[in-house]
Amino acid sequence: MTPTLAPIDVSPRVDRLRAAMTGTGPDALLVTRLPNIRYLTGFSGSAAMLLVGPDAEWFVTDGRYRDQSSQQLRAAGSRATIEIGATQAEQLDALRREIAAFERLGLEAHGVTWAQQRLFGERFTPCELVATTDVVESIRRVKEPAEVERIRAACGIADDALAAVGGGIANGPTERELALALEIEMRRRGASGTSFETIVASGPNGALPHHRPSDRRVERNELVVIDFGCVVDGYCSDMTRTVSVGRPNAEAQRLYDVVLEAQQAGRDAVRAGVACVDVDRSCRDRIVAAGWGEAFSHGTGHGVGLEIHEAPRVASTSRDTLAAGHVVTVEPGVYLPGVGGVRIEDTVVVTDDGCIALTASPKDLVL
Repeated sequence: MTPTLAPIDVSPRVDRLRAAMTGTGPDALLVTRLPNIRYLTGFSGSAAMLLVGPDAEWFVTDGRYRDQSSQQLRAAGSRATIEIGATQAEQLDALRREIAAFERLGLEAHGVTWAQQRLFGERFTPCELVATTDVVESIRRVKEPAEVERIRAACGIADDALAAVGGGIANGPTERELALALEIEMRRRGASGTSFETIVASGPNGALPHHRPSDRRVERNELVVIDFGCVVDGYCSDMTRTVSVGRPNAEAQRLYDVVLEAQQAGRDAVRAGVACVDVDRSCRDRIVAAGWGEAFSHGTGHGVGLEIHEAPRVASTSRDTLAAGHVVTVEPGVYLPGVGGVRIEDTVVVTDDGCIALTASPKDLVL
């Protein structure tokens, strides 16, 4: 079972959002991305909009969530006025009454479809619609202690699940069976779901970074990449381990050793004030030196929180800089077509003088 988690008070988040909006242009912001709505209100349902003005906020949803929204918003300390509309037209009318007081309304550029933008333009005239980018996401980057607690709990469940199923890998399950076993064990331990589709890639399938589990059976003396995570109270975990039932050949062992060294170098580089590109370089340089630079085909990591992939990006093209309270992954990998692959990943929380790993599963290659 998941541990008792400290409650989260969302009211300071809305105040930080207002501060972030100051000087950006719009008088108010219409939040439509569900992870952002959850962050600002505590609401976990599948349909809602949140209008944030200079002095007040209004939450709109449909009748399915009448009671849930009231309970969740009040428990989280949200000050939003709740409006229930049976139809989309009723919900937009409720918003229009409040939007009429504003001249410029911000929309989330990454959360609004072309059809929605046209609909909002018709409904909210004469208010000018203004595209905004990452306004809420920018304040989500640094995690509060209660958020880290939830991510840590999700990581702990994943650790326990891998320990529970690890002994069965020697029995030669299919990739699909192993993935399902992991998901069941995480659910049994209190996870509300998986944070992404579980990856189990055995033998040559390991050369595909996002291979989907198949009916191929895990064989002895081959590399098996296992990438998985779960959700606790909305927050995600992410971890990858590469294992082998019996000792693999010398090339596979060297491949593993190089990626393990690169992953440790990346973890050692993580600390507040370090550019994400430098963390990526710490991993990538070791893989390039081993002759496999082109086989490291993705970035070194990404932020983790209410979404499995969020800012900051840890990659060779990133412009982000780490700050204390960021939660990121460090996950270098090498993928050789026809041979297999290795990826090793931890989720860590950034501190002023380094990082703290939230994933704790051993990194022993041979089972």
